Amino acid sequence: MTVDEEAMELHRKLNGKISTEAKAHVKDRHDLSVTYTPGVAAPCRLIAKDPHEAYNYTIKGNTIAVVSDGSAVLGLGNIGPYAALPVMEGKCVLFKEFGGVNAFPIVLDTQDTEEIIKTVKAIAPGFGGINLEDISAPRCFEIEERLKKELDIPVFHDDQHGTAIIVLSGIINALKVTNRTIEGTKIVVNGAGSAGVAITKLLLRYGFKDITMCDKTGILSKSTKEDLNWMQKKMVEETNLTQKTGTLADALKGADVFIGVSAPGIVTKEMVATMNKDAIIFALANPTPEIMPPEAKAGGAAVVATGRSDFPNQINNVLVFPGIFKGALECGAKAITEDMKLTAAKAVASLIPDSELTRDNIIADAFNPGVADVVAKAVKDNYISEE
Repeated sequence: MTVDEEAMELHRKLNGKISTEAKAHVKDRHDLSVTYTPGVAAPCRLIAKDPHEAYNYTIKGNTIAVVSDGSAVLGLGNIGPYAALPVMEGKCVLFKEFGGVNAFPIVLDTQDTEEIIKTVKAIAPGFGGINLEDISAPRCFEIEERLKKELDIPVFHDDQHGTAIIVLSGIINALKVTNRTIEGTKIVVNGAGSAGVAITKLLLRYGFKDITMCDKTGILSKSTKEDLNWMQKKMVEETNLTQKTGTLADALKGADVFIGVSAPGIVTKEMVATMNKDAIIFALANPTPEIMPPEAKAGGAAVVATGRSDFPNQINNVLVFPGIFKGALECGAKAITEDMKLTAAKAVASLIPDSELTRDNIIADAFNPGVADVVAKAVKDNYISEE
């Protein structure tokens, strides 16, 4: 069977990929009294006096909501909440399997920004964190920013920040392999949606200066501001410092790094050949990357990463989001900060010792045991140091 056929059979057979599980068992009247009424009134009274005790006496302390409106699902686009549910279930499986974090899918039958914010705020008491997923840009930026300000639990948009963290991890090690410095590296990011913006922001915070963003219309610059959304307008104030114009091909001339979170097949080996020697290519469009690894290497690329598991250097968010939330929940953080993201990126990069770094080995395998614990520890250590 093909993967698609196996997936159809699995989903049909299981009737969904997750279920609820009782930790407490009710075998007699005494169990019923302790688990439910009248005994349950005791923790209720305690929590009524101090709501924070919900972290100690309920599932809240290790449970997150995976929230989506189905407007930007994987490579499928705006398919709505019902069709998004299998993806959100899958994300919950990954949280549990890789990080030991309980997660439940919440798909919303609205794509109105205010309704989404209001709904998430209303359900927040039952969860220790909110993972926003597959919400289209630029709405996703406002939704996350507002929820971070208005909630006292971590809010994390994985499409943005999970992607940015794992990309930075790979770039850190790719620079080592190709003997580059942060200061001298020129980066082109193609795709100015949620992932591209978040990647660029984190790279800037890490210390990179020379970053040019592109989208399907070409290079983003101050001269193109009238055609950009509000977030992209903010980004051109910090990127493309020389105000280049033109196409993606123009942007790649003399660049050191290409990061694509865009569309399949839009980069050629001839374009790679115009980049600096030993170029770094992160072609992350899935399932078909912006350029296939053999073609990128034929153009002179030294390091090539994709989002696929059938090539070396898979850039996979699963290395990040389970550990991020595990650490945030365990230390009681009210937010996932920019410094936590940087710390997590460095932690993932450190999973491969310098002595083992090669052009085809710049990022840890998704099944590397203990990844979530390493990321969680980095998040907790950063939280403690900030305290």
